[in-house]
Amino acid sequence: MSVCVLGGVNLDHVARVAVLPRPGETIASRSLAQLTGGKGANQAVAAARLGAAVRLLGAVGQDGAGEVMLDFLIGAGVKVDGLRREAGAPTGQAFITVDDAARNMIVVAAGANALYGADAARAADLGQASVILTQFEATLAAIETVFTRPEAAGALKILNTAPALAEGAPLIALADILILNETELATFAGLDAEPADPDAAITAARSLARPGQTVLATLGAAGAVALRGDEVFRVAGLRQRAVDTTGAGDCFCGALAAGLDRGMTLPAAMAFANAAAALSVTRAGAAASMPTAVEVEALLARA
Repeated sequence: MSVCVLGGVNLDHVARVAVLPRPGETIASRSLAQLTGGKGANQAVAAARLGAAVRLLGAVGQDGAGEVMLDFLIGAGVKVDGLRREAGAPTGQAFITVDDAARNMIVVAAGANALYGADAARAADLGQASVILTQFEATLAAIETVFTRPEAAGALKILNTAPALAEGAPLIALADILILNETELATFAGLDAEPADPDAAITAARSLARPGQTVLATLGAAGAVALRGDEVFRVAGLRQRAVDTTGAGDCFCGALAAGLDRGMTLPAAMAFANAAAALSVTRAGAAASMPTAVEVEALLARA
């Protein structure tokens, strides 16, 4: 059994500030750090640290940032033979500002990620994965190609709709499990505002669900809810002292994939992923903040 992740690989530039800047405002940062990130890399590292055998599909540039990302991913136990080295573009970069309340603002320059299209996805080795996980940092052509390959027919296909690209809506029907945060749920359900509570999130999820599909909404500190047919599953938030929320949603996705790959039921995998995400916000950075299975199980035992 294994997890195949398709998605973005970025070097993050993280500035720490007291408060996030307003439009047009210039402020000084307290610190600047280069950290490993990208939604594909984050989710792959999360699943690998939680015990899954993980292969990552995507692209980096033939540059120093690409070397940093490859070294980190290998050290985290992720198989990187599916990562292409592109000479025509730099490794993806993300520019992140984090304030004292652990909130963030993120701008991503896709770089080499944008070159991983249908042809690359068609040629990639899926490794007989039991779970395929992707998000909208992958190109839409690559997502459609991977999800519709004959080798993917028996795999559980998970789509995380981050970032909330309206043009990605046609791909929603290809997923067995759809994972959205409050902002993404509002976008794809056509809401005027984010759902105010878990019950409102369930109502919005019901408007999106296709027959046989599970729609799962992550709600930050309020936990998560999922809708599968007539069944509704809820997991309460686990309060932790937040340092940096960057990558928490990716941690949830990677942990859910690892749990389902391990054979957990959906409610058990949700609780496992919820605990992993709660731990991730207590540490700085994205990929580097992903917890181990021992840490997650310890938190669940205390909860």
